[in-house]
Amino acid sequence: MTASTVNGSGNGAHTGAQTLALLADPLNVFVLRALSTGPKRQVELRHESGSPAQSTLRAHLKRLEAIGAISKRRPNAFPGTLEYELAGPGTELLFVAAILERWLAGAPDGPIELGRDAARAATRALVDGWTTTIMRALAARPLSLTELDRVIAALNYPSLERRLGAMRLAGQIEARPANGRATPYGVTEWLRRGVAPLAAAARWERRHLPHAATAITRIDVEAALLLAVPLLRLDPDLSGSCRLAVEISEGRRHSLAGVMVDVSLGRIASCATRLEGFPDAWICGPPAAWLAALIDGDTASLELGGDGSLARSLLHGLHRALFEARVEQR
Repeated sequence: MTASTVNGSGNGAHTGAQTLALLADPLNVFVLRALSTGPKRQVELRHESGSPAQSTLRAHLKRLEAIGAISKRRPNAFPGTLEYELAGPGTELLFVAAILERWLAGAPDGPIELGRDAARAATRALVDGWTTTIMRALAARPLSLTELDRVIAALNYPSLERRLGAMRLAGQIEARPANGRATPYGVTEWLRRGVAPLAAAARWERRHLPHAATAITRIDVEAALLLAVPLLRLDPDLSGSCRLAVEISEGRRHSLAGVMVDVSLGRIASCATRLEGFPDAWICGPPAAWLAALIDGDTASLELGGDGSLARSLLHGLHRALFEARVEQR
């Protein structure tokens, strides 16, 4: 693994991060949930969200209105009467919140309630691990802090150590047996399942913040698939190789990003980012089609070839592993 393999664009924004950062703030969640039961005045929202400072609440309402999640309405002719109501994007944002909440409920030390300080810390650790490419690096194999420092040049050592500490405290990474002096850290199953809220957040951004959304990059695709594929539970009679490829557009360049998966008797024998070769099956499509397959189980827009049974089993397995007991969109 080289530095260029992991770093990509460095410590910049990555797809889905800004939406999850928004939901990490308890006040945003309280406002969205309060409005899910009907329009409310600012004084009612302040009361239901724990009486924050008026200036703080106004700033949050302004932000949610700017992204189209909520809107203002005047229910009657009196000029002083103003209510806020949930808009269509806000309803879909609550769906993302529900996926995030379901992920938080699976925390190793017990369920974490969305909108609480512990949820903020866990979500921020997830977002930091995603945007700094720590998750991409550790998705490939366990690494020590020193090794991570070599492959993630965009962060200095203290900053990397701080983020790694937050992820460990949250239960997203854990120490593995060391062969030498340095302790390697590997991802937990809970962090692997964090691909679900990241995918839901990425789709929300692409739908409702098309001009501000961060493009899905090769690193995002590789990280998500390297993390999610080991969660698969397949039929024990299933064997073969399959290329999972996402069509990536970076400026004028178009390329494929993804993984090659080898299955042996229902178990994942290997998962690597080299796409060359002649697999038994392949799946290819743009990011929107992949997000629909992962989140909704809708594979209609993906191109499947070769061993169709193997390809469909992998897609169904990914959807089931990440989004089983799918939360119904309100």
